[in-house]
Amino acid sequence: MAYAAHPTRSFDFDDLLALPDDGLRYEVIDGALVVNAAPSWRHQRIADRLVRVLAAAAPAGVEVISAPAWRIEPGQVPEPDVVVVERTALGDYAVEGTPLLVIEVLSQNRGMDLVRKRELYARAGCPSYWVVDPDVPSVIVLRLVDGSYAEVAAIAGTECVELAEPFPVTISPAVLVAD
Repeated sequence: MAYAAHPTRSFDFDDLLALPDDGLRYEVIDGALVVNAAPSWRHQRIADRLVRVLAAAAPAGVEVISAPAWRIEPGQVPEPDVVVVERTALGDYAVEGTPLLVIEVLSQNRGMDLVRKRELYARAGCPSYWVVDPDVPSVIVLRLVDGSYAEVAAIAGTECVELAEPFPVTISPAVLVAD
């Protein structure tokens, strides 16, 4: 992960649109351009499985999208691994409204996902945040309570749990990471 500061102003969404399609993942956090290597195939497989599981359970009018830009505010355009969002919150190139759920699959930038993005997503008002740890395997389910996230479930290994939010869906960490 690398950060780049703009010489005269903060980076923003328009700067992301102007970047090359070079296989890297770009996002803007706190006005800085964050450059990440493309995710591993394992990381992408987990995100794809999450998309399939959630999309199969999603009600009409709700979309499940892998790795979209989320335009929160000027200088804050993260790219979560998976979002669940009402279709009305989608713009042409980014999520423009607040998702119902944001999911991060942990990789090299664990601190960014566990601390900075958690704070950012809470401040943006996203009601649910899941963190998937492929190494354990586990899913931590967080719910926004009074402006910060509270853990409501910690699912590990072969455990299979039905969650109620953002809609009823059954999750098993072992299934998400299985070879």
